[in-house]
Amino acid sequence: MSDNGWPADRIDTENAHSARIYDYILGGKDFYPADQEAGDAMAQEWPALPVHMRANRDWMNRAVRWLAEEAGMRQFLDIGTGIPTSPNLHEIVQSVAPESRVVYVDNDPIVLTLSQGLLSSTPEGKTAYIEADFQDPEAVLNSPEFRETLDLGKPVALTVIAIVHFVLDEDDAVGIVRRLLEPLPSGSYLAMTIGTAEFAPEEVGRVAREYAARNMPMRLRTIDEAHEFFEGLELAEPGIVQVHKWHPDGTGEQGIRDEDIAMYGAVARKP
Repeated sequence: MSDNGWPADRIDTENAHSARIYDYILGGKDFYPADQEAGDAMAQEWPALPVHMRANRDWMNRAVRWLAEEAGMRQFLDIGTGIPTSPNLHEIVQSVAPESRVVYVDNDPIVLTLSQGLLSSTPEGKTAYIEADFQDPEAVLNSPEFRETLDLGKPVALTVIAIVHFVLDEDDAVGIVRRLLEPLPSGSYLAMTIGTAEFAPEEVGRVAREYAARNMPMRLRTIDEAHEFFEGLELAEPGIVQVHKWHPDGTGEQGIRDEDIAMYGAVARKP
């Protein structure tokens, strides 16, 4: 368990939290008994869950490196950052281009408390942290951290990784992503992973029920629904695919079966 001394009035230790479940399953240390219980119950329902979560993390590493190396991105807006896990996004992109600038966004007080690990920028670059809810894009776009860190005269890579499956239809995940993209100039990119149950419907459905039982309902999407996020954008090859099939580089877990992955991943350019 974490010994970081989080403020008791802000941290709900009695109920599981998606970011802490993710941290637990990935082998982190920033979780509580409720998160461990939830993670164990979910993995019991779908033993491939750890493989799936590690593949999502590996996708993030490859995607942001591709954005820095191949697309030349030097500015990043990361929505739903989660508990810091090295290498963090800024560590990856600044290893390619030390001048890269990164804004992290999350609304979890634990992430805020641990955010010092997200602010260890190179001298040439810059990182900033915004405490805001993904479902309130105006709070992100109007924040001084956003305006002072990113130059909207130059392209920005917007990363929305492993979060939209927690946004229900009535909250319009597609509309939220489009609003975040709106002020970003031509040549910007959107990188997303999107939860799906298309490859292991029964097992992933049981995991979704475990989340819902802990007040974390999920909205898993089909490939056609995933395409809605990228309308009007130019998908990079190979398009929208399961995360383990997007630019594999041999560094992640090998021998992953399609039915072990419940996440689509894609990167697309704003014309």
